Amino acid sequence: MSSSGSDPRLPSAAKPFNKAPHDPPPELPVDYSGFFAVLCAVVGVMFRYKLGSWMALIFCAQSLVNMKNIETDLKQISMAMMFAIMGLMTNYMGPRPSSKT
Repeated sequence: MSSSGSDPRLPSAAKPFNKAPHDPPPELPVDYSGFFAVLCAVVGVMFRYKLGSWMALIFCAQSLVNMKNIETDLKQISMAMMFAIMGLMTNYMGPRPSSKT
């Protein structure tokens, strides 16, 4: 690298970078009610179980009340709530299977 006379940088004034030590964020406890809400909601939608969708709504409410981290928990709860509502809509308003005898 060629040095020019108009370079304002001083190599002798440069200081090495020292990273400041910090503690990692504490691990949050697992939200089991949110996990069960998603699980029940998916079961309610996929297998058309009304009980699964209703249980998903109950677990969503429980998870919403016991929310620890607003960013991640709200995403999980909203997804479970949408699946639960979709499951209830398809179960109660969807087409009925025809029984041909």
